[in-house]
Amino acid sequence: MNKVYPSAEEALRGVVKDGQMLAVGGFGLCGIPEALIGALRDSGVKDLTVISNNAGVDGFGLGQLLTTRQIRKMISSYVGENKEFERQYLAGELELEFTPQGTLAEKLRAGGAGIPAFFVRTGVGTLIAEGKEAREFDGHTYILEKALVPDVSLVKAYKADKSGNLVFRRTARNFNPAAAMAGKLTIVEVEQLVETGTIDPDDVHLPGIYVHRIVVNANPEKRIEKVTLSPSKDKGTDRPSEASSSVSLTSKKD
Repeated sequence: MNKVYPSAEEALRGVVKDGQMLAVGGFGLCGIPEALIGALRDSGVKDLTVISNNAGVDGFGLGQLLTTRQIRKMISSYVGENKEFERQYLAGELELEFTPQGTLAEKLRAGGAGIPAFFVRTGVGTLIAEGKEAREFDGHTYILEKALVPDVSLVKAYKADKSGNLVFRRTARNFNPAAAMAGKLTIVEVEQLVETGTIDPDDVHLPGIYVHRIVVNANPEKRIEKVTLSPSKDKGTDRPSEASSSVSLTSKKD
């Protein structure tokens, strides 16, 4: 079975449809599947429910799909970096299901493990608990959270072999493995593609059984949300030096 597709557009063809639930890996802009998000935007599908820790930033990452109004609902834990997200939500144009970050990760992991629901203490006594079953265990109240099983998952990995065995790079692993496991169909974007058997089994972070399609994006942009600099004394002053103030707007962290 050939899992490798020549482009992100080809990888999405015949898979994404209006009204689907999609999981998209990444944390902020770290480890997002840039090419697949761009291809999803260009596909024109709409009324999507998107599961992602956040929704990128204005004009990049999932922020592009907010601009084009292709997302109907977000299931997220953080939305503070996107003004268009805020505007649409406050205007009643975008549905939002706020989910604590750890709960969001576990909802995806449970979906991938075939666990339909689980009890958790996080959110008890808050708006998150409204309408959810509560039960007491060992003197503590827990609420029932349902697993997430998206129709399609779009994830980013650093390397894959042609069977779909994946290697993630540092913090870019984040939500990607859980999203990949949860999806009914998973498409992965990678920077490197190697022959099956090239990756040592001990180095595989996610086995290829969870991966259905692979596309190579060898040179992603890798933006970062904010540039933060450490002070560097310049000729006896406390001003950052010119060298430390100059920084690229791309990052190789993922």
